[in-house]
Amino acid sequence: MAEAEAVQLKEEGNRHFQRQDYKAAAKSYSQALKLTKDKALLATLYRNRAACGLKTESYVQAASDASRAIDINSSDIKALYRRCQALEHLGKLAQAFKDVQCCATLEPRNQNFQETLRRLNTSIQEKLRVQFSTDSRVQKMFEILLDGNSKADKLEKAANNLIVLSREEAGAERIFQNNGVALLRQLLDTKRPELMLAAVRTLSGMCSGHRARATAILHAVRIDRICSLMAVENEELPLTVCNLLQAIIDALSGEDKREHRGKEEALVLDTKKDLKQINNHLLDMLVSKKVSGQGRDQALNLLNKNVPRKDLAIHDNSRTIYVVDNGLRKILKVVGQVPDLPSCLPLTDNTRMLASILINKLYDDLRCDPERDHFRKICEEYITGKFDPQDMDKNVIAIQTVSGILQGPFDLGNQLLGLKGVMEMMVALCGSEREADQLVAVEALIHASTKLSRATFIITNGVSLLKEIYKTTKNEKIKIRTLVGLCKLGSAGGTDYGLRQFAEGSTEKLAKQCRKWLCNTSTDTRTRRWAAEGLAYLTLDADVKDDFVQDIPALQAMLELAKASTPDKTILYSVATTLVNCTNSYDVNEVIPELVQLAKFSKQHVPEEHPKDKKDFVDMRVKRLLKAGVISVLACMVKADNAILTDQTKELLARVFLALCDNPKDRGTIVAQGGGKALIPLALEGTDVGKVKAAHALAKIAAVSNPDIAFPGERVYEVVRPLVSLLNTQRDGLQNYEALLGLTNLSERSDKLRQKIFKEKALPDIENYMFENHDQLRQAATECMCNMVVNKEVQERFLADGNDRLKLVVLLCGEDDDKVQNAAAGALAMLTAAHKKLCFKMTQVTTQWLEILQRLCLHDRMSVQHRGLVIAYNLLAADAELAKKLVESELLEILTVVGKQEPDEKRAAVVQTARECLIKCMDYGFIKPVS
Repeated sequence: MAEAEAVQLKEEGNRHFQRQDYKAAAKSYSQALKLTKDKALLATLYRNRAACGLKTESYVQAASDASRAIDINSSDIKALYRRCQALEHLGKLAQAFKDVQCCATLEPRNQNFQETLRRLNTSIQEKLRVQFSTDSRVQKMFEILLDGNSKADKLEKAANNLIVLSREEAGAERIFQNNGVALLRQLLDTKRPELMLAAVRTLSGMCSGHRARATAILHAVRIDRICSLMAVENEELPLTVCNLLQAIIDALSGEDKREHRGKEEALVLDTKKDLKQINNHLLDMLVSKKVSGQGRDQALNLLNKNVPRKDLAIHDNSRTIYVVDNGLRKILKVVGQVPDLPSCLPLTDNTRMLASILINKLYDDLRCDPERDHFRKICEEYITGKFDPQDMDKNVIAIQTVSGILQGPFDLGNQLLGLKGVMEMMVALCGSEREADQLVAVEALIHASTKLSRATFIITNGVSLLKEIYKTTKNEKIKIRTLVGLCKLGSAGGTDYGLRQFAEGSTEKLAKQCRKWLCNTSTDTRTRRWAAEGLAYLTLDADVKDDFVQDIPALQAMLELAKASTPDKTILYSVATTLVNCTNSYDVNEVIPELVQLAKFSKQHVPEEHPKDKKDFVDMRVKRLLKAGVISVLACMVKADNAILTDQTKELLARVFLALCDNPKDRGTIVAQGGGKALIPLALEGTDVGKVKAAHALAKIAAVSNPDIAFPGERVYEVVRPLVSLLNTQRDGLQNYEALLGLTNLSERSDKLRQKIFKEKALPDIENYMFENHDQLRQAATECMCNMVVNKEVQERFLADGNDRLKLVVLLCGEDDDKVQNAAAGALAMLTAAHKKLCFKMTQVTTQWLEILQRLCLHDRMSVQHRGLVIAYNLLAADAELAKKLVESELLEILTVVGKQEPDEKRAAVVQTARECLIKCMDYGFIKPVS
């Protein structure tokens, strides 16, 4: 019974195979294999399943099945040839050649076998030629590089060739097989920077996308040696070694997205131990005095990139837990470094900021409250352990650590501020005689005063000290930080005019000093950056922002600072925040009169709007910013590296662009200065709010500008997706409306753009807005559809049975709104001209079709009347019976009246179309000409 069922399943598989359902066929053969022990049948089933494997490109499975068939019958010519095909696809040309050789011996006259033999022979010869030439080239390159007498130009050429070769799979394998790793280690030992760089870059190329090679290189070169190279006092080498380690980590963790199979998979069973070892060495680097500032930065970059989960949907956060348990104290030590103390580790300007970012990412990656509590306890123990009444240096480090955490996970920082004595110690350090203490305390106060409650405590307890420091210190670094601290405290009430923290005029004085520092080009960039940050806080005050945009030198100085070739995150964020404040593009809560009355009755505070925050003042500030060339600066800021341009900064830039685009008259200037192009990346990447704001700004530009000028070249196609996203019903009516206007303008340009809009699935949304009760939305959607119906795929949607698309367009032609009628009549005219079937369908979708058509042909507005007459002509031309129905109605009288009119310049098209309709009736013989 089992054998009979196996034969039956084989026949079923054959039928599936003939129908090209290869997966079903393979399934039938697999079921049959479990039921039979007959060797001949087994060989056939394995051979047939191998054929399925070839068809589905499962070449490893195909080769395995063919081998099993050959084990049963070594002369099975079909199995031999199928294994040959599978091995060829797997790149095993020599083994494939042997199989096809056997086939050719068994059937010498088979042309197919002979052709495969010739092809494989040619491929093998070419592979050998490349292999031997590569081997000799690799050997020659190493000889030049290791020869102490080689000339500089030869060395450089050999090093570059080796790097290029390592980036190709075949080249990397040849270097590896030819004792390349040992030779590269010799290059690393030369201590010559250019040779060391070449060696590290070559190793990176060899590790990329190959887990087995990466593992072998990691063990051969050793992680401690790699980390020691990253620790050197040199800007280029640590970065290059960082790239090598990243390539190794990607290969070991599977981030290279490469499918490993066969020997390579067998070689590498578990990479977790190696990855853990790398993390341990990186954490050790953070607290080592032997590591340079650049090396420490690169170690932090690697931890930032590879420890936290890239997707929070992944459940496993074991790497983060491990780093928190074994390395958080080390990270906190970096955060708490004070450059002016003798015990300070070598740092760069960015080291502490990178450590704060790492703490933030680790904290965000925790999954539950117990994990976050554990994290907080480690931080609390570290900070409280530093407090020492006998050692001021330790107290300063403790406050510096809190300051660093406040720049990372702010909620955690706020909890730490609540620790006994922390806020008091900050205020006390402000009164210290040591400048280092004052510097740390002022920075900590700046970061601590973000919450209004904290700011109120500092205003009560520390403002007088800050003012005293500002007046007495001669240290510029402390002076500018103290100024920013006062600025932040002064802006703690936000835009609420009734919550001013300082006396009238105080914030203007602070702003004046910030502007003065900003304009002083002889001051170092770091100090000017602090001045920009001070303005970012103070410009929440309407008086300050109004004065600032009128101070052209200060405004230009800030914009130039943002355009500088090496800006950092804080400069871009500060400048973007200042521009948001100046344009009032921040979110404002809607004032509900009833709630205001209720608040007054219950004696609660009611936010007050500053007189200079009214629309007239905002419009004036926007004009001044545009005149100052803010668009070209924003375009430069958008091009900044992603590490510098954070998602939050992108959102701020999108808000500014949207505010600048508000007046249609300014949009030409924005386009001319590259604003259209700059908005595209902001609409595609960043926070959800930022993408919506940027898309809205794009819609405003696309609605009134020539797309060929605003978005030259292929960029115009990138604009479609952001505009379509604004059609979502969750967006507000203005966004929907301006997106429709933008899409209408784009769809007018070319069929390629119409096709792109169609592929982005915008059609259902456009149709949805054609049903809207809101007149302007319905009009914009109908106009957009009028342009879209030129596209063939859109026409096919109208031709399809079982939908009311054509009915909707016909009924919209009968609307009272002239603009809606005009657009709907235009769409109907193009549809009926394109397909005769739609002419018949039009007469069936509603009983009012004839009445609507007659109204169009008698319309006061000539553009609507002309389109109505074109529809009438299309119906007359479609079919004699349909034409007869029209002639028997009052339409003939309408056509006669219109056709007899004098065709003046304005009415020429209308009269001409009516006469063409009458001529078509004469052609059918329904009417006769009167002499």
